[in-house]
Amino acid sequence: MSTQLCRLGLLTVGALLASQAGAQSYTFTNLNLSTLGGVAGSVAAAINDAGQVAGHAYTPNAERAALWNGATVTDLGTLGGSFSEAHAINNAGQVAGSAYTKGNRAQHATLWNGTKATDLGTLGGSSSWATAINNAGQVAGYAYTTGNQAQHATLWNGAKATDLGTLGGSTSAAAAINNVGQVVGYASTTGNKAQHATLWNGTKATDLGTLGGSSSGATAINDAGQVAGYAMTTGNAQHATLWLGSKVIDLGTLGGNGSVATAINNAGQVVGYSDTIGNYLTPGNTTHAFLWNGNKALDLNRFLNADEVSAGWVLAAATGINDKGAIFGSDYNTISGAQDTFLLTPVPEPESYAMLLAGIGLLGFVARRKHRKTA
Repeated sequence: MSTQLCRLGLLTVGALLASQAGAQSYTFTNLNLSTLGGVAGSVAAAINDAGQVAGHAYTPNAERAALWNGATVTDLGTLGGSFSEAHAINNAGQVAGSAYTKGNRAQHATLWNGTKATDLGTLGGSSSWATAINNAGQVAGYAYTTGNQAQHATLWNGAKATDLGTLGGSTSAAAAINNVGQVVGYASTTGNKAQHATLWNGTKATDLGTLGGSSSGATAINDAGQVAGYAMTTGNAQHATLWLGSKVIDLGTLGGNGSVATAINNAGQVVGYSDTIGNYLTPGNTTHAFLWNGNKALDLNRFLNADEVSAGWVLAAATGINDKGAIFGSDYNTISGAQDTFLLTPVPEPESYAMLLAGIGLLGFVARRKHRKTA
């Protein structure tokens, strides 16, 4: 699949995605993730192709990295301290995030295999954070260098931490890694004049550029090397952005001034969120989750049926899309005030989607309504 995508031209990719999105319908599910005994809600951060969900949940006294697998929520534990968070999960069920060490002295990047927590260490400084993991178990994130002089993008292969460097400045951070081992994030340029979206092949850092403005950042990469994120335009607006090799594509907005792409799957589908009116300071503006179809950003709220809209549900931001096309993100309810996590699964549901839903179907959903609605 990834090899074929590499050979597809831009117009072909656009036509393919437009065709797929134009015919697609979704099932909306509002997830009510169980806690670990705490009174506050739980937060989901990532979902794998098997439907396992990683994030954090609250105990009566602390916040803990958590894994939801069917009806079971598991406290993944810490590195001896009180708190932990999960940020990513691969298809093998390995989870990456960060946890506090004994005495809550520092926060370190952490890899969980089941409930076994491994301290991935730092670049010589006090703290580190893991933000992504691929199916080979390689972990990406960022860490402080010796003496806490700087924060640098970091790649962990097992317990070995590699400093990925910058674009000539002092700071960088990794946000995503694909199954080929390519890493993306952002890095500061020479003189720390700006932060630009960056692609690392090994320790070779490539500046992906902007949309004519001063800064940009990459948030996701698929196995074909297609990169999603955000960039400033010449008009000083922040827009969701797709990098296809040397091409920098403005994905636009849902009517507002700003947008961010947060994830891309191996089919090249991009999701994120966008302002709907003006910017975040504009009265009446809200952010809506979007799917880029190769032509323009589609508001994912269009896939809610009339009953779900009347019930007050709004899809605020899409934060993930897996290779089955299931879209994951944050929602809220204008009537109850609840803030939660949504899942949109493609309809019709072939066997693969049925397996996905079977994996997460017992999580304790607030709502699960199926319908068909074409784009």
